[in-house]
Amino acid sequence: MLLFLSLAGIILSVILLVFNARSFRSSWYLGGFFFLVSLYALNQYVLIDSHSILLLKIFFVHPAFLFYLIGPMLYWYVRSMLTDRTSFRTRDLWHLAPAIIYLVSTFPYMMLPLSVKESNAELLAADVVNLRHIKTSLLYLIMHPGLTFIFRPLLVLGYAFWSLGIFFGWLRTRQNTMVFSHQHYMIHWLTVMLGFVFILTISHLFAMIVAYHSHDLKVYFTLDLLHLFSGVGLTGLLISPLFFPSILYGLPRIPAISPVDTSSLPAPAPDPITGEAHLAHVPEELLKPGFEADYLKQIGSKMDECMQQLQPYLQNDCNLAYMAKLTGIPAHHLAYYFREVKHQPFNDYRNEWRVTHAKKLILEGKTKELTLEAIGLLSGFSTRNTFYIAFRKIEGSPPSTFVDKECENKK
Repeated sequence: MLLFLSLAGIILSVILLVFNARSFRSSWYLGGFFFLVSLYALNQYVLIDSHSILLLKIFFVHPAFLFYLIGPMLYWYVRSMLTDRTSFRTRDLWHLAPAIIYLVSTFPYMMLPLSVKESNAELLAADVVNLRHIKTSLLYLIMHPGLTFIFRPLLVLGYAFWSLGIFFGWLRTRQNTMVFSHQHYMIHWLTVMLGFVFILTISHLFAMIVAYHSHDLKVYFTLDLLHLFSGVGLTGLLISPLFFPSILYGLPRIPAISPVDTSSLPAPAPDPITGEAHLAHVPEELLKPGFEADYLKQIGSKMDECMQQLQPYLQNDCNLAYMAKLTGIPAHHLAYYFREVKHQPFNDYRNEWRVTHAKKLILEGKTKELTLEAIGLLSGFSTRNTFYIAFRKIEGSPPSTFVDKECENKK
């Protein structure tokens, strides 16, 4: 069971990193947290249940320094969700200190010949209790080996309390900050995640403390009830994202803005064809008192203004991340706006501007000099096929039909 859970967690973390980290940087921390927790569980399986000399040679000691990063990853993720600070700053380096210290202390063991490591692996495969006879860290010269093992979950627990503290602090002040009403979803997610973290960490830590206090490592393997709680915590932690799929978008606090009315909002951008100005529509159910409606309107106006003035849709790599850099609006806020307000994928919104640009070129008579494929490329489409599909979807007919109608009108 432990092997299955650890492998499933590693797969989940890889999915998070591969498919979401580019657009939502907080996924780096969440994916890293899940990966390290799963790697720790896999390390426990290899050490206790595998009896494989090969696996023991690989997993014993070598990845141990990474486990000191579980707590920082948890803290960075919660912080990024609540404060919009996803970047790694210079002062965050001190969080790496425990991992670096342990890496340095075990470096001499890592440099030992493979024959010595194989001998140690054979001892562990025969009986994991032999762990207390293997000196793997220079820290053992100044402290009992058991303390180094206890310090890992203790460090995670400390970071969990730290994360819980900033979470409660955010909850106390959330009425005075500008948040999306739909952030209740994020609150539920963080509550569930931190809850399972506490269950897993406290039960695992308590089992290790009991074993250390009794001076008998075998006691650790007989605490079935605590291992049951650890299993519940690990299982709940790893499957919880399946019940909160939208956490991949992240819905942090809205950047601070002053109370404004609609008259002070940025000027809405005119339509390139009709010249009519329009303000981004916000559904009535989202028009609640406070700053939320104003902020959502500002997102729509800022996007239209950017499209009109800078024409980023002409670039092949125009996506949410690209627009976030141009507008200064976090990518997950843009994702929220298109999903909850416009109810339209960003790609469709971008393609509308591209098709409008293509129509403008056609109206200017560019078809006398260029092919329709060339017009599509000049409008930002990467291929003739994507241009035709988008044009038909938006206009209800292919671009060639639009050209024919314009020719007939001119006659």
